[in-house]
Amino acid sequence: MKITVTDQAGEVHELEGLEGWRVMEVIRDWGLNIKAECGGACSCATCHVYVDTDWLDAVGAPSDEEEDMLDSVGDVKSNSRLSCQILCSDALDGLKLTLAPSAAKD
Repeated sequence: MKITVTDQAGEVHELEGLEGWRVMEVIRDWGLNIKAECGGACSCATCHVYVDTDWLDAVGAPSDEEEDMLDSVGDVKSNSRLSCQILCSDALDGLKLTLAPSAAKD
């Protein structure tokens, strides 16, 4: 499956994801600028992304736990999600995301 990610500098990357992997793992393993400190445990917000509005329904709404984590960052928007909580699947082939400034390693 393909994931299109726009990084914090505005550069667009087309990544290949594997079914069942967390989107955060794909972004991290391709070497993009994402902290991903908790490794997918939904205990931080360092994998914060903005989901393209065309993909919001397919991705689904965040859980209450995820919303609590998103409340800890200052750049949250209505389309914010934690990429560790989005699982790669055929239904999300072509997913478009933008890395939030708060997710940057530097």
